[in-house]
Amino acid sequence: MYKLCFFVPDSHLESVKEAVFAAGGGRIGDYDRCCFQTRGLGQFRPLAGANPHLGRVGDEERVDEWKVELVCNDGQVKAVMAALRSAHPYEEVAFDLWPLTDPDSLEL
Repeated sequence: MYKLCFFVPDSHLESVKEAVFAAGGGRIGDYDRCCFQTRGLGQFRPLAGANPHLGRVGDEERVDEWKVELVCNDGQVKAVMAALRSAHPYEEVAFDLWPLTDPDSLEL
C-alpha cells in the first residue's frame, strides 16, 4: 500500500482526481474515490527551457492549488502515477509517494 499526495490547480482538480480514481487510486476496503483535499498556495518560478502551463519563464508565480491525499494498492501504483502525470496540466508534477506499513504486521 502507498500514500500519494499531489498538488493541482483548482481548474484541474476534478479531472485529475477522476483519472487517478479510474486507475485504481483511492480505494479503502469496500470504498472507492477516497481522498482528503486541502487548499493552499503553490509557488514556483519557471527556468530557461521550461514550458509552463501558468506564468512565464523567469517570473515567480503563485497559484491557488489543492493538496490531494489518497492511498493506492501496490498493484495499481504504476497505473495511478501514469494517470496523474497524463491528466495533470503542469510540465513537472509535484507529488509525494510513500510506501505504507501493513498495520497487521505490527506488534501492538
